[in-house]
Amino acid sequence: MDSSLYQSTFFPKHMKTLFAVFMIVAFSSQFQAQGQNGRKRASELGLHVGVLHPGPQNMITDVKGVLVGQVTRIEGDSIRTGVTAVLPHSGNLFRDKVPAAIYSFNGFGKLAGSLQVEELGNIETPIILTNTLNVGTAVDAVISYMLSLPGNETVRSVNAVVGETNDGFLNDIRGQHITATDVRNAIKVASTGMVAEGSVGAGTGTTAFGYKGGIGTASRLTPPVEGRQYTVGVLVQTNFGRSLLINGIPFSREINAREAGDEGEGSCMIIIATDAPLCARNLERMARRSFVGMGRTTTVMTNGSGDFAIAFSTAYTIPHGSSFLPDDVPPLLNNDAMNGLFQAVEEATQEAIYNSLFMATTIEGVGNRRAKAIPLEEVTRLLKEYNMFNLNDRLPR
Repeated sequence: MDSSLYQSTFFPKHMKTLFAVFMIVAFSSQFQAQGQNGRKRASELGLHVGVLHPGPQNMITDVKGVLVGQVTRIEGDSIRTGVTAVLPHSGNLFRDKVPAAIYSFNGFGKLAGSLQVEELGNIETPIILTNTLNVGTAVDAVISYMLSLPGNETVRSVNAVVGETNDGFLNDIRGQHITATDVRNAIKVASTGMVAEGSVGAGTGTTAFGYKGGIGTASRLTPPVEGRQYTVGVLVQTNFGRSLLINGIPFSREINAREAGDEGEGSCMIIIATDAPLCARNLERMARRSFVGMGRTTTVMTNGSGDFAIAFSTAYTIPHGSSFLPDDVPPLLNNDAMNGLFQAVEEATQEAIYNSLFMATTIEGVGNRRAKAIPLEEVTRLLKEYNMFNLNDRLPR
């Protein structure tokens, strides 16, 4: 079985005997969502976002070497949460750091490790997403994991990067149910293959635009830069939005959608990967542009939203303790080469947000609260009504 299809799900004690049987089903069926629950990604619905071509899978893992792992916690009637881990490469990230940057669009949130990334321009651990009240648990788990790696026996400082959104509408968030084992398992099962979307991982209990939100991803190939094409991949954890726009269509207004959560307050975490050789300053510029894509999906950015973007490049690594970069570091792209990368991150972020909605399933949680999956038949109907269905197929070639 392909380990990229693995999603770890934890059960109440009385169901542990069914675990082995369930895992066989999880391996074989997780990515057959269209056939089993009717959920489809944006491109499968005929929604074309922007004009750039996606990568082969239209996921963040189209950026070579990037891995994603997820643990989903659905237990009883009140635990609806999880962990999503993004690894820039499969090696020892502390010994071989990656150039990175963080941009805070609205800082009503918790992003552990951000100050050191801003100061030094690199990331040295897996990037973890979870719920608001389990950030501390995740930080401890990542530090423990990094200290345990061969080669890190003398390490005395590790900067764990952990982001969050608040899943307390559906999840018993005060119970702080995420464990260090959950975080380590998300890291351990991380794969370069397909990425599960919707009500999984750190998106298990989130809501967006009055519907069930979750994890979404997308990618774009840049226009050629000096004859070279680069890949930009985005993964989002959506838990925001008062009014949904779909390629400019006022979806919420058209169907009189009502928010599932708290007056549209919430957050969005955006992780951006690229194989383009960039310095930290231009990665930060890309992180900023991701909020152009986010802004195309909603009408209001609220006071209570914690919106952060983390961008990194896989084009080269920064060896720990060395005074110089390796000799094989490629020439870095300068400012004049950034336009295509900006366009790519804007389009990929917008589509990743739509995928987080379209792939999410209805979830009932704590206090008998319920977040409904967005009705895809209404999405398709409005795409056709607004003449946006399969738009790029009608563009001149």
